[in-house]
Amino acid sequence: MDLTPSGRRPGEILADAVAGRRITAGEAHSLLLDGDLLELGIAANEVRNRHNDPEVSTYNIDRNINYTNVCVYKCRFCAFYREPGDAEGYLLPFEEIGRKIEETLALNGTGILLQGGVHPDLPISYYRDLLAYIREHYPDIHVHAFSPPEIKFIAKKERMSFGEVIAELKAAGLMSVPGGGAELLSDGVRKEVLAFAKTSAEEWVDIMRQAHRNELRTSATMMYGMGEGFEPRVEHLQRVRDLQDETGGLTAFISWTFQHEHTDMEDVPETFAHEYLKVLAVSRLFLDNITHIQTSWVTQGKKIGQLGLTFGADDMGSIMIEENVVSAAGTSYRMSQDEMEHLINSAGYTPRQRTNLYERFVTREDTSEAAQRYRQALTPENRELASPLPVIS
Repeated sequence: MDLTPSGRRPGEILADAVAGRRITAGEAHSLLLDGDLLELGIAANEVRNRHNDPEVSTYNIDRNINYTNVCVYKCRFCAFYREPGDAEGYLLPFEEIGRKIEETLALNGTGILLQGGVHPDLPISYYRDLLAYIREHYPDIHVHAFSPPEIKFIAKKERMSFGEVIAELKAAGLMSVPGGGAELLSDGVRKEVLAFAKTSAEEWVDIMRQAHRNELRTSATMMYGMGEGFEPRVEHLQRVRDLQDETGGLTAFISWTFQHEHTDMEDVPETFAHEYLKVLAVSRLFLDNITHIQTSWVTQGKKIGQLGLTFGADDMGSIMIEENVVSAAGTSYRMSQDEMEHLINSAGYTPRQRTNLYERFVTREDTSEAAQRYRQALTPENRELASPLPVIS
């Protein structure tokens, strides 16, 4: 894998990308080094419009439910985890997870993202039982759950292969796999930040490969800005593109910057919006085989998230009813469905709510019956996120 800068001029590389010709990792590196931000944005927007409807930007309504914060790993960038035995450790009861799902439905949601720390005491039967509970009580909710580090640990604990674990979880109700735990798919960086043990770069890729072979779609993520240079970021993008070439199973790519408060890496300089938008644009230009690119308003704030829609992103992600991992590191934003649609409208696009796997659009009329049924599940802190229910004649 040649990751060194190509030496070509950025304008030539951008012309190739806009024309639909695949750029190399070295050329992506050159764009990160020397590309002009606005020129990158213009080119990325043209590529975005080739992959997606130029008039529409999408979003979804789901909820990050972190069922446990207990974790055997001690990633230096994480402020969320608690060691086994810590008094602040928790494992949510199934009923509490159910209440969170009901509140999601009350807010016109269609899915949940269910993942947690890597809890050492949970056998695969726990995960099967949890999925069965959700399927029995909330059959219409999409369950996007259990990132590669969780799957790896289950496989190790149960002496099963990655594919066997995924097949059992799918049979129990797993519907897709989130791209969490990727950080940067560069083993040198992973060792430096103590993430290598939970998955190596190739293990992360192979778990996603096995999910695709089991006919489950997955997302891919990238967290950067931990003091590394551009080369590990380009390596990450290359690994993601190679996997998509092989399987075609990735629905979307989401990147965000490291949030450092309360972590073991508080001295790492902050990554600012200029660099975020540059990486976002280069991601869109390089990942020519992935249809959807999300912008990260959760880490960048609403206005930069909105601006990302003109730097290659076609999707604003979730309204984020609940988020615990990034907020533990000092960043916390909230948004209602009405505000999400206003931001997309004011950026010049038609907002459309989508399902978790981008299969179709969703209207408020589609979700109104469940929203009405579970209205009483709204907690005081989330009532401000609720929109008036539509009148169905």
